[in-house]
Amino acid sequence: MLRVGVRTDITGNPVKNVLLLTIAAEEFGRLRAHLEPVELDQRQILHEAGEKIRYAYFLNGGLASMVVITSDGRSVEIAMVGREGIIGTPLAVGLGRELYRAIMQIPGSGLRIRAEVLEKILPHTPDLQLITNRYILMRGLQVAQIAACNRLHEIEQRLSRWLLMCQDRVESKVLPVTHEFISQMLGTGRPSVSLAAGILQRAGMIENLRGSVRIVNRKGLEHAACECYRALRHLGARLAK
Repeated sequence: MLRVGVRTDITGNPVKNVLLLTIAAEEFGRLRAHLEPVELDQRQILHEAGEKIRYAYFLNGGLASMVVITSDGRSVEIAMVGREGIIGTPLAVGLGRELYRAIMQIPGSGLRIRAEVLEKILPHTPDLQLITNRYILMRGLQVAQIAACNRLHEIEQRLSRWLLMCQDRVESKVLPVTHEFISQMLGTGRPSVSLAAGILQRAGMIENLRGSVRIVNRKGLEHAACECYRALRHLGARLAK
């Protein structure tokens, strides 16, 4: 599906979310007045697992993680959401509660809409329904692939895959994430992440900076990543057609 041109929010700022750029102009018109521009800080929790969803979010920039939190306080990321998607997908299938924690991994901006408003509008916006359902399918495949990756592949491969997925969504060589935060997303210890990051840095693929990671050699990083990254990109490209 192709973009239909420049669209703006109620303040006149450009909309960059792919879903909102893809739906029919009439449907965007139905949504526009209800889309509230918001700035989203790093580590800001958008939804907590099990809690009632108050808003759905369409990111214009930045990156959110869908995270499972275990009873002993450990966490692992099961999906990423950037400007290609929507946060609050249970609303599209009639569910009012989020299954996972949604937390901003990289700060950015977006447009939020009240849950009850989106639920009323969805039956009258078939394009949005279709595109959202396709996105839900894609994210389900992403969850399955990441689960397999975390179980079967080495930490250097997983870290490479994770960094590439981040860069795909924020389109920046510098990712403002710490090794501690990466370890929480990958469900492993910080020393393991620092060791793997050191290996990738010595190979000339990344540079570890204070509080961030800079991708130096993307092609090399793609080669270092496991097949999960390529599988996810292939699936995404097929579903986008």
